[in-house]
Amino acid sequence: MEKAQFGDIVTVVYDGVLNDGNIFDSSDDSGPLEFQIGSKSVLPGFEDAILDMTEGETRTIQLPHEEAYGAKNEELTQTVDRKNLSTDIDPKPGMVLGLTMEKDGTSHQVPATITQVTDDHITVDYNHPLAGQDLIFHVTLQSIKPAPSADNNA
Repeated sequence: MEKAQFGDIVTVVYDGVLNDGNIFDSSDDSGPLEFQIGSKSVLPGFEDAILDMTEGETRTIQLPHEEAYGAKNEELTQTVDRKNLSTDIDPKPGMVLGLTMEKDGTSHQVPATITQVTDDHITVDYNHPLAGQDLIFHVTLQSIKPAPSADNNA
């Protein structure tokens, strides 16, 4: 049977699960995931685990947080004045805001999760929501398309 190789375009269905059993992502919600192995469009450990799978094969992939979204960086948690928020926002813990940050002289819109709200301040976390979490993926490889040949791109 044909095995997934570097450069192949693969289609997978999956459930992403945390250690506590909660599903954080599923192709049931978004549809099958198609990507080219080696394109770095998915987590490297996820991509590596697909290599050598055959069509129809199911595999459980365990990614420690270091191989997923990294450790939670406490320096990325900040407290800001509520008066800096738009008055049409009613901040609540768990809400994700797009905040503007300055880096290297350029303004960037960055997602931040509200973790705490007081009358005068809000605490926001700029870490990826899955930072510090070990991830488990239950994956089934649905299809493999051979890597596009250089001849097709000429």
